[in-house]
Amino acid sequence: MKYAFIEQHCRLWPVSVQCRVLQVSAAGYHAHLVRRASDVPRCRLSDEALLVHIRALHAETRSAYGWPRIWRELVARDIPVGKQRVQKLMQLHGIRAKGKRRFKLTTDSNHELPISPNLLNREFTVAEPDKVWVGDITYIATDEGWLFLAVVIDLFSRQVVGWSLRGDMTSNIVIDALRMAWFKRHPGKHAGVLFHSDRGSQYASGAFRDALKEYGITSSMSRRGSCWDNACSETLFGSLKVERLHGQRFVSRRQAKDETIAWLLWYNKARLHSTLAYVSPMQFESEWLARQANSRARLWDTQSRGKVKVMI
Repeated sequence: MKYAFIEQHCRLWPVSVQCRVLQVSAAGYHAHLVRRASDVPRCRLSDEALLVHIRALHAETRSAYGWPRIWRELVARDIPVGKQRVQKLMQLHGIRAKGKRRFKLTTDSNHELPISPNLLNREFTVAEPDKVWVGDITYIATDEGWLFLAVVIDLFSRQVVGWSLRGDMTSNIVIDALRMAWFKRHPGKHAGVLFHSDRGSQYASGAFRDALKEYGITSSMSRRGSCWDNACSETLFGSLKVERLHGQRFVSRRQAKDETIAWLLWYNKARLHSTLAYVSPMQFESEWLARQANSRARLWDTQSRGKVKVMI
């Protein structure tokens, strides 16, 4: 009866408060929910029915997902199935992700402009949001000529927090992407953000360095000829081109822009990322923020109890 009352009123009062008032264990309540969920009988999908789900997901992602992501997406959508079964069915019916291709370098590092030291040094694991941003430029072919894309990625969640699409590759393209990231995230001038890029002339330009200085951001650059120093942005561009752009002909830059922005929005919100334990960048950050809020709430609750005991 107590567990039923807690579940019925969980939108009105926090579970922890109800458990304390009703003198039941919060762990016991959650264990009750798990037991009840496990008692619900689940029917095994036939291969034909499962194949329908697999083909639908494969089409929804435009052939971007192979069997590992397809399997995880099925489980996330409450379709119980083993990964070996998904792998076998997809192999049997020739359902596979688009293959990766090699792409050429875009930026020009043969210049006499100042070069920043490699402060990132391939430390791609970051403890919290808006501490390390990485940037890069790539190109997209259209019938009207090249379309260039500059991005800013928050290394913590791999979320693309800024981008710019232009028909030229001057320093303006990277400054526009940086400004978008800054006004979207508002990290503050004293946040100590590190911005890492390759040695391209756009990132080494005086105009871009002035923009970094304006926002209180420290510059870091890859070593000469080492694409692995900026591997995260290279991976992003590879995924974009393989999953969305390869094989398409764009009549105009406008058409290519729309397709690229649509993929970036989907990538941030929904694409399962292997580095993030197969959740999307936005979900990864949202779950982290929720954990931080819960930790602060528990700390506040502990401190409040201590004050009450002292007063008593």
